[in-house]
Amino acid sequence: MEIINKFKEHRNEENSLAMKAYMKDRFEFLGIKSPLRKELQKEFLKNIDKEASINKNLVKLLWNENSREFQYLAMDYLVKVKKQLQKEDITFMEELITTKSWWDSVDLIASHLVGEICKMYPDLVDEYILKWSTDENMWLRRTSILYQLKYKGNLDTENLEKVIKVNINDKEFFIRKSIGWALREYSKTNKEWVRNFINNNKLSSLSIKEASKYL
Repeated sequence: MEIINKFKEHRNEENSLAMKAYMKDRFEFLGIKSPLRKELQKEFLKNIDKEASINKNLVKLLWNENSREFQYLAMDYLVKVKKQLQKEDITFMEELITTKSWWDSVDLIASHLVGEICKMYPDLVDEYILKWSTDENMWLRRTSILYQLKYKGNLDTENLEKVIKVNINDKEFFIRKSIGWALREYSKTNKEWVRNFINNNKLSSLSIKEASKYL
């Protein structure tokens, strides 16, 4: 595939080692930094029809590639065509969240893609999001906390409260951080609600630190 070959032609071993170290050696990298990657994929994404059905085979092909840059390309593609997401694609999102999982993929999928599907199909919140909030997979729990990250005034505080409270005693850094992040982001819209929530719930010091940034 042309775009795959194009990426591989721009391999940079020195960058690759640094990028791999930054991601705690969890993934291999070609060593293509973000500005160059976006330039290399510009024509590819430009030719994507935003109105066309989502090409899941393309996403799976890129997800199965060894180098992390291909997962970034897959996500950029999905963000471009996110208006074409269908209700049943929530299970596809679950598959991506739980495969090659780390914050760099999960956070984007949660806030841009899962958030978009749940806006279009609100019944998915009870069917999936609340179930994910108690799942043994930490990344699904993180997604349940972050999916409303871009909702602003449309955020459902009842749901945010539910997913935070079932995770409030979790010792995992990524869960505590996500609780604080979700609250911090909502504080830009409703400081009083966030302040009251912090005062009325026993949050971790990390969550409180993150949540209080704009209060």
